[in-house]
Amino acid sequence: MVWSIDEWKPTLGMVAFTVIYAVLTGFVKKAMDEGMSELVIITLRQLIAAIFLSPIAFLKERKQRPKLTMEISIYIFLSAILGATLPQYLFFLGMKYTTATFASTFSNLNPVITFLVALLLRMESVNIKSKPGLAKVIGALLSLIGAMVLTLYKGVPLTHKTNHPTSPLHTTKMGPNSCTNKWIFGSIALLANALSFSFWILLQSKVTKKYPVVYSGTALMSFLSFLQVAGLSVAVERSTSVWLPKDKLQIMTVIYAGVASSGIGFVLMTWAVQKRGPVFTSSFLPLIQVFVALIDFAVLHEPLFFGSVLGSILLIIGLYVLLWGKRKEASISSVKLPEIN
Repeated sequence: MVWSIDEWKPTLGMVAFTVIYAVLTGFVKKAMDEGMSELVIITLRQLIAAIFLSPIAFLKERKQRPKLTMEISIYIFLSAILGATLPQYLFFLGMKYTTATFASTFSNLNPVITFLVALLLRMESVNIKSKPGLAKVIGALLSLIGAMVLTLYKGVPLTHKTNHPTSPLHTTKMGPNSCTNKWIFGSIALLANALSFSFWILLQSKVTKKYPVVYSGTALMSFLSFLQVAGLSVAVERSTSVWLPKDKLQIMTVIYAGVASSGIGFVLMTWAVQKRGPVFTSSFLPLIQVFVALIDFAVLHEPLFFGSVLGSILLIIGLYVLLWGKRKEASISSVKLPEIN
């Protein structure tokens, strides 16, 4: 059975999100290399996102917006911490001490973490005796293998060779112990980012049921995140000069991060969670690294390695198999419902 256009929309939305986030990774890395504070980027990003989304939410959802209860407010406050404030800071911190490509590899952990936590919380079920259940397990394993290949195996270059160093461990002028410690610290921050983001995706499945207005919910989450990180930024960044972007790149970074990533991107992801659930949504996050690698190759003229191609192929096949299993499972459930009724 061929999917209708409406059935394809969550898939296309999540592909668009991964492209948006891959471009953001390049922008942020270059801005931080120029000395821009990660806390300042996050603060301005969330403020711009809130300003961008608020009028859209007011015009589009003013007649359908439910009452904002204390319970919903707490959910959105936690959503701001787990989905915006904490993961953004941890990701930028991890990228600061590693590389953009290495940082993007940790998005590969999100589907596995989300899937396992969803199983433990009984938000997801797997029947390996059925074809859809087996497909979900095989798809998750293939995606994990592809992610591991992308992360651990480089292989031979398929395009022009480069003299660029492959790891900060070899590029820095600092001592090897200091470099190793920074790399480990960055890796721990990125792992914590993956955990936080996975819990956010699961939380969103509850938030969207209680407050099913994605523009209003995302605007409120962005504003609360702005307040959270602004307090931390003011305490850490004492100098007022760090709050002013110094060149076009830094201005473009905060505008793109606010409008495209936190604004449009988070709306797309929240909507996908609302339509297809947390496991479906998190399954697309490993594509971020694929697009980061393509941008590195096409725009930054970095070499393309066999490991990147092999890992990307396995990852995409795994994603397709997992999505097939999810779709089959949903179609079986929809057929059984009328019979039960």
